[in-house]
Amino acid sequence: MASERQASSGAAAPPRTAYTPPPPRELKRERKSLLQVREERLRDLGGLALEMYKRDRFNAGLVVERCAELVAIEARIHEIDALLDGSAKLLGGAATCVCGAPFLLGARFCATCGRSVAESSAGAAGAAE
Repeated sequence: MASERQASSGAAAPPRTAYTPPPPRELKRERKSLLQVREERLRDLGGLALEMYKRDRFNAGLVVERCAELVAIEARIHEIDALLDGSAKLLGGAATCVCGAPFLLGARFCATCGRSVAESSAGAAGAAE
């Protein structure tokens, strides 16, 4: 029964297309909007910390959560910078998924098809042999 499901799900998979990176103008637009969001979040974080101090109700978990959001935004900005510079492959170790998409820095899953990095690298190693 399980083998029938695997066979039927494998046969119904759509053909994969090669990864095409977004045009530089879209990356620049995304970078600009992320920088604006980052600046707003930094101001909000400062205001949040001040209000928590004034009211003597400091919530470390909330501060950590907001800082994690900022770090994620900064990581995406660095990824975009690497893509625009053409150095993404140097920074990412030239790793690409089975579907052809490059892995983003620090990614555990492919942004295009959702495969895990470990699964994709094992599949690529098996195909090379």
